Amino acid sequence: MNLKLLLLSVSLVLITSCATSKQIIYFQDAGDYAIYKDIEPFEVYIHQDDLLAIMVNSQATEAALPFNLPIANFYIGGESYGQQRLLGYLVDKEGNIDFPVLGKLHVEGLTRNKLRDLIKEKLIEDGQLTDPIITVNFLNFKVSVLGEVNRPGTFNIAGERITLLEALSMAGDLTIYGRRDRVAVIREAGGKRTSLYHNLSRTEIFKSPCYYLQQNDIVYVEPNKRRAQQSNINQNNSVAVWLSIVSVLLTSVSFFVNITK
Repeated sequence: MNLKLLLLSVSLVLITSCATSKQIIYFQDAGDYAIYKDIEPFEVYIHQDDLLAIMVNSQATEAALPFNLPIANFYIGGESYGQQRLLGYLVDKEGNIDFPVLGKLHVEGLTRNKLRDLIKEKLIEDGQLTDPIITVNFLNFKVSVLGEVNRPGTFNIAGERITLLEALSMAGDLTIYGRRDRVAVIREAGGKRTSLYHNLSRTEIFKSPCYYLQQNDIVYVEPNKRRAQQSNINQNNSVAVWLSIVSVLLTSVSFFVNITK
């Protein structure tokens, strides 16, 4: 009887372990070697409220000065605070920036390279500069990772290229309670908010339009059922819950003992 009960207990543990393993392994459908040719093309587009650093250079150094914003010093109590910081152009609610001499430019929906070409073209057409070199960068490229990750938070991105997997890595990866099949990317663009869910256990994630994140994207990892059940346990009912669990276990053991007699 004891042997049968032991074997039954071991079988239950093995079944549970297998189920848990399948839930947490990434890219289960990937082979030992694979090449993915159809990854979604990556482009970062300018949105409202983006802060852009735009630098204009030319062989005629003095002629390019009016097109560059100054570098600001920050003071607290009359003393310099922190490092100098380049001022940027804030994209307004209409998708415009106010650029020196050229005036308002509609930049929303453009890529960094397209904005560079637009400013260069206008400076040449207006006779301002004959050989302008334009550099455009994002000053506020950040993504937020929430939910069942080890280090949730908002992360500033040095460049303009980050994948969903890299963002999860920066947040310390998913906890054991995070659902690998329900990882959402929430994105705002064109006045609309969209959310797309991803299954990390499948390689189809590489084809997602959200595999490469845009600035201000939010990544949310859903909790699994076990975590949701734990959220119902608080200081007032935890003792009662655990007593109930122990009672159920004792009843189950008694039942298996009886059926094996």
